[in-house]
Amino acid sequence: MKAVALTELRRLEVVERPAPRLQHDTDVLLAIKKVGVCGSDLHYFETGRIGARAVRFPFLIGHECSGTVLEAGPGVKRVRPGDEVAVDPAVSCGECDQCRAGRPHTCRRLGFLGCPGELPGCLGERLVMPEASLYPVHGRLSLEQAALCEPLSIGVYAVRLSDWAPGARIGILGVGPIGLSVLLAGRSRGVDRVYATDRLDYRVELANKAGACWAGNPDRTDVARDILAQEPAGLDVVVECAGEQEALDQAVGLLKPGGKLVVVGIPRTERVSFEIDLMRRKEISLVNVRRQNNCVQTAIDLVAEGRVQPDFLVTHRFRLEQSQQAFELVAGYGDGVVKAMIDL
Repeated sequence: MKAVALTELRRLEVVERPAPRLQHDTDVLLAIKKVGVCGSDLHYFETGRIGARAVRFPFLIGHECSGTVLEAGPGVKRVRPGDEVAVDPAVSCGECDQCRAGRPHTCRRLGFLGCPGELPGCLGERLVMPEASLYPVHGRLSLEQAALCEPLSIGVYAVRLSDWAPGARIGILGVGPIGLSVLLAGRSRGVDRVYATDRLDYRVELANKAGACWAGNPDRTDVARDILAQEPAGLDVVVECAGEQEALDQAVGLLKPGGKLVVVGIPRTERVSFEIDLMRRKEISLVNVRRQNNCVQTAIDLVAEGRVQPDFLVTHRFRLEQSQQAFELVAGYGDGVVKAMIDL
């Protein structure tokens, strides 16, 4: 089969690999149809690592995908050949203390697609996944929408952990695909006071169109001043999706006493810091979001019911052979890109 491998920093090549085969009764063989380029993929593309997870070349990349079932093991019950499915890229053991506690996303033996030392990436023609990671869409979604349910499910989980409710005052710092997914998920819960920031003007405009009550560029205006002029008591929740120290500092300043800082962004540095005196005096709660936790089906339902319309996130489409071009475009924030989708 054809697959895309990272062969050195910033270099992707189409390679031939043996097609994967079913190994367990609950395995399913997929023909991959759509793969989204994610910001975390760019960490590996540009730096070769996220924290302690370091790439060993060649490395098969990618984790946002959808596909069609080709073959199912004898123990598979929920899908059958021909079904179109959204894919949760996490594979959990189902037995450890975390899985038993309803936290399969922090499973002690977690395997994640396109994560060094765990599972190979999905940017290729075939993929084997356990049935538990697959969600049939039954024609309710397009295959492109099904792939978008991976980032959208992170937004759903972030909103769930943040405990958004109508009447809450919310900030989202960084409105790339994940920040916009948080915005879409939150708006589906009836929250209408959402303030958004981004350093790219076209993403500021998209946030306004997607339902933010105000959006601004921190390089062009004092966003803390502008937001607090409208919300002098401060915000209830700020979701940091940029992975930047400056955004974390802004978040603490924007929050009201007793507010909640929800960190979704992945910093490229090993350490970040907080003005602890201000954090302590305000009694700010800090919540980290680790991917998605059983939220893929919720994301599918939101799209199928028309409560979330994520199609605008996909701004560019590429063939498998154009994967290098796709990654370079996203890495350089070129041509108004939000989400690049690779079509197999």
